[in-house]
Amino acid sequence: MELEVLKTEAETEVGSYFVANYPPFSAWSPQHAPAALETLRSAAPDPPPLGLYLHIPFCRKRCKFCYFRVYTDKNARDVDEYMDALAREIELYKDQPRLAGREFEFVYFGGGTPSFLSSRQLERLIERINRHWRWDAAREVTFECEPGTLKKRKLETIRSIGVSRLSLGIEHWDDDVLELNGRAHRSAEIERAYDWARGVGFPQINVDLIAGMAGESEDKWRRTVAKTLAMRPDSLTVYQMELPHNAVFSQEAKASGRSPVADWATKRRWVDYAFGEFERAGYKVSSAYTVVNGRSEESPRPGSSVGPPRPTEQAGAPAVQAPAVQAPAVRAPAVQGSFVYRDSLWRGADMVGTGVASFSHVGGTHYQNHDRWEDYIGAVRRGEAPIHRALPITPRQALIRELALQLKLGRVDAGYFREKFGVEIAREFSDAFARLKEQEFVEVRGDDVRLTRAGLLRVDALLPNFFEPEFRGVRYT
Repeated sequence: MELEVLKTEAETEVGSYFVANYPPFSAWSPQHAPAALETLRSAAPDPPPLGLYLHIPFCRKRCKFCYFRVYTDKNARDVDEYMDALAREIELYKDQPRLAGREFEFVYFGGGTPSFLSSRQLERLIERINRHWRWDAAREVTFECEPGTLKKRKLETIRSIGVSRLSLGIEHWDDDVLELNGRAHRSAEIERAYDWARGVGFPQINVDLIAGMAGESEDKWRRTVAKTLAMRPDSLTVYQMELPHNAVFSQEAKASGRSPVADWATKRRWVDYAFGEFERAGYKVSSAYTVVNGRSEESPRPGSSVGPPRPTEQAGAPAVQAPAVQAPAVRAPAVQGSFVYRDSLWRGADMVGTGVASFSHVGGTHYQNHDRWEDYIGAVRRGEAPIHRALPITPRQALIRELALQLKLGRVDAGYFREKFGVEIAREFSDAFARLKEQEFVEVRGDDVRLTRAGLLRVDALLPNFFEPEFRGVRYT
């Protein structure tokens, strides 16, 4: 599927259109891998904020819409082998001149399913990392979870390492829809896991939904939105289902010629409905995919605190000991329900992605790790950074990257780009803005650039308007 403005009634065809970076991943190449290594070996006098991403590629089942590098067939020995490699990779980066002495602004455990790990496996990983690199200064530590993998004890372990935002992958509340789409959990596990997480006291709990899953209907979607709203999560992320080339559903669609997913107009309408219901309950739209409750840090959810839980005492009982593995408290985010990971990356932060197939952006160079298990493990065992492909980007590409990503917030400050890049975006991209204004997708008032709701709901399809000509019609991944 080419990147273009989605037509009103377009079917969901096989292909990705979600824009996560620029230039597109398909432009990255193994021939540029040495450039990534050279970037890591050269110090920077005034580097941007730094983040750490840890890829945990294990799942109980592979969802039929999944296109990530995940494994469902690994045993305990395999998991231990991978976790050892992950810790070793982080050790390799610690003393690279570009990264040495820098502290993390954010840490993100993604997957796959990070909560697939046992408490002991997670504790051992943190023990290894803490010998070389800690996240004392992190403003946010995020951990993705699948409801069916959680127990209260595991949630306590996750909290003890300093996780400040738990991201719970609900996706849907209808058990038939969950089963049809290959999800491992069911609705009863959602309620149980959420109650445990609230009891443990995470400062922020985000929940994910997906609009347009196979088997979806108007009534099922409305019930899912209502049940999610009743939970009162701190933030909600809603994705529109797409069909990446290597997903199970995509292979079935190619064979049958029929898409199992709702068309784009329906998905946009369903996301708009969810946003509207949450807005009526006091939430605010934070991006094309998120709503947040907007509570200030001065009034956090009762019973929550930022950082790991402290030891407590109960009358007539011995003091409860703090967990053996404990990361220092993270600094409080400016707003409860904020997304430090997102906002830092979309404003040019460096991020070291660790684990098989992980993506990084450091010092103006994109790079990705080996995407085969054997290649990744082998490189780390040899003491090598497991980099497979890369792309150094030009100053103009850095400008386009930040503009495209920040447009996904629904608002852009032209003054930011004037100060950082010395560019007047209204003049530099006048043709693109004129097209989007004519279609009533964007409004420009001085330095204030805002997407309309119609524009926000299809923003990924609008972003190629700002791309360099050679990247406007390419396969994104």
